[in-house]
Amino acid sequence: MLSKVYSATTVGLDGVLIDVEVDVAGRGFPTFTIVGLPNKSIDEAKERVRTAITNAGYEMPDSRITVNLAPADIPKTGSSFDLPIALGILASANIIQKDQLAESIFLGELSLEGKLRQVPGVISVAILAKEKIFQRLFIPTDNVSEASLITSVTLYPVESLTQLIFHLNKQKEITPYIKSLNQDEEEELYEYDFADIKGQEQAKRALEIAASGFHNVHLKGVPGAGKTMLSRAFPSILSPLSEEEILEVSRIYSISGLLNGKARMASRPFRAPHHTTSRIGLIGGGTNPSPGEISLAHRGVLFLDEFPEFPRSVLESLRQPLEDGQVTVSRAAGSLTFPSRFLLLAASNPCPCGYLGHPVKRCKCFPGAIASYNKRISGPLLDRIDIHIDVPPVDEVKLTSEHTAEASAKIRSRVQAAIKRQKQRYTKSDIKSNNELTPLEIKKYCRFSDDATALLKQAVSRLSLSARSYFKIVKISQTIADLAGEELIARDFVAEALQYRMKED
Repeated sequence: MLSKVYSATTVGLDGVLIDVEVDVAGRGFPTFTIVGLPNKSIDEAKERVRTAITNAGYEMPDSRITVNLAPADIPKTGSSFDLPIALGILASANIIQKDQLAESIFLGELSLEGKLRQVPGVISVAILAKEKIFQRLFIPTDNVSEASLITSVTLYPVESLTQLIFHLNKQKEITPYIKSLNQDEEEELYEYDFADIKGQEQAKRALEIAASGFHNVHLKGVPGAGKTMLSRAFPSILSPLSEEEILEVSRIYSISGLLNGKARMASRPFRAPHHTTSRIGLIGGGTNPSPGEISLAHRGVLFLDEFPEFPRSVLESLRQPLEDGQVTVSRAAGSLTFPSRFLLLAASNPCPCGYLGHPVKRCKCFPGAIASYNKRISGPLLDRIDIHIDVPPVDEVKLTSEHTAEASAKIRSRVQAAIKRQKQRYTKSDIKSNNELTPLEIKKYCRFSDDATALLKQAVSRLSLSARSYFKIVKISQTIADLAGEELIARDFVAEALQYRMKED
């Protein structure tokens, strides 16, 4: 007897509806076959499903079973088809009522005792259910909180196969999930605070500007100056995610299986991959393409400590994502596009030993070694970084002073005020920060005083600024104006922005 159960899989970040067709033949040698481009994890579902049905107290049909995952041209991966396959077999054996399977999507991995384990990508499946107008979504209990980000779909938390069978046979119904009002209220705790960092006022000012306009930053200085601590404290001054951004980021983490039981990503991501990370690990890809570090840092920060230690080929792969805000991974089976609108925060030493330019300690590097070290980062990549700041050694007076520096909370309030001004300015566009402005939009939104315009012209002429450098200075100037609460970009704002440009060696 033939039965059909609706399920779903993910391709990239999108959910794709899958028809799980199950035929239990009346005669024939007992076999269990799954077709429709399944991978090894789905092929192993045969043993999980068989054992789960038996341990749930039901009899596995002793005949030829054929399962088709349609459409058959889409590769299927993961263990989320365990539950719909089991339900299809039970429906074909008349153990559950077929009419109860309509207008519902089923998803979940079965344990050998029939319990349901959580699966990745549930947010994308919930979005798919909403778009395809499915009334009900049956998923593991551990996945329900993340799926609740999507409204207009009734969620049923399922703990075991037996519980779901009772529900479908109307013996004991499962109560639909109701989201609590205070579920999303989480207090953000930060490991580092700017109040704990002595001195480095110029670097802190640069990071405040970066947080306000989402500008990329390169911190360069001697070991022990505080580059890593400044970077680790940087999330404490970032504005919170908007509701739209929460869904974007949570969807990526759901696909990657990194929500770890949380309902959503409440704060901006901060990713700090080691310098031995491969190109695929950073950009994304693999046999079954998945998001890399730059996509996991979407709407957040990608921190690359020891910047020159990353392989040059890995760093060069950042150039296009930094410009486009997305990355396309092409494989033989097709191309997938992942979002990658991140803030690049890089930290490096001035030379291999780290002490070039130190006021006390002497650099021991040969000139050739210094030149080779600096060439590890290409000019085009550095040109895509908005703010370049030198981090000098901390002054001993400031280091031993009892004076408490300005707290992150106070800086964050100024950042949020600047971002609010940007949102009001870009209400009728898709721009979320000054760093996303295109040359055409700069002409439309950015207004200069006469003095500021004159200074910009002088800078272009005397400093031989490239077009990209010019527009970056304009965008940083606009962010400084937003922090000052001014509508017009003044000369002083342009002058400060010019200080953050990449220095010529």
